[in-house]
Amino acid sequence: VQLVESGGGSVQSGRSLRLACVVSGISVSSNCMGWFRQPPGSEPLERQGVATIDADGTLKYAESVKGRFIIERDNAKNTIYLQMDMLKPDDTAMYYCAASKFGLGARLHEYTYWGQGTQVTVSS
Repeated sequence: VQLVESGGGSVQSGRSLRLACVVSGISVSSNCMGWFRQPPGSEPLERQGVATIDADGTLKYAESVKGRFIIERDNAKNTIYLQMDMLKPDDTAMYYCAASKFGLGARLHEYTYWGQGTQVTVSS
């Protein structure tokens, strides 16, 4: 299983970025997929859930990103995306794509496969 993120960068507050995660070895349409982030100076165990999409299409968002971020998947490309609008400095973090072996309701510790991450930096 391999997950490869792209799309990170440095932007000013209020701007947008679109992250992509190309997945191989596991189906994005059959497994829980998610975006997580690790703020600067924090430990891996402190990774925060940003947005997840279950096999049945159920979407979940962290309160801090609701109305600004959208998670999407393209089954044909086996890719998931995170559209991030109205970015804030507090969104600065390393963003990780992850996949679970489960199709519904996976918890953070049940996300088994992780990408290497893509850095997002938002300046004020």
